[in-house]
Amino acid sequence: MKTMSEKTKRYLQALQDHPEATVNSLAQKHKIAVGYAYKLAKKVRGAPVSAVVNEIQVGGEHYKKNAVQPWDYIVSNELGYLEGNIVKYVTRWKSKGGRQDLEKARHYLDKLLEVA
Repeated sequence: MKTMSEKTKRYLQALQDHPEATVNSLAQKHKIAVGYAYKLAKKVRGAPVSAVVNEIQVGGEHYKKNAVQPWDYIVSNELGYLEGNIVKYVTRWKSKGGRQDLEKARHYLDKLLEVA
């Protein structure tokens, strides 16, 4: 049976003591591998995977400022691929792709109108 390192114990205690802190920030502070940190956080905080996954954004910061993550909105409303991409591009156009993202959203909308 593997014993838990002191570093891991401190990280687990920090998860409990600071529920407002993000898993990512605590992982960095305690020098815990991010994947391992999320696995531990899920056990300790009892958070659903989506709550943990939302703390990471690969490739930029353009969704982090939103009150609702586009993919949570898309999944909650059972939107399909075309509708989901429309939501995604309209949501991020000001902070990422500018006019090109609006053109991408229109392109997906045109396809949705074609197949509807």
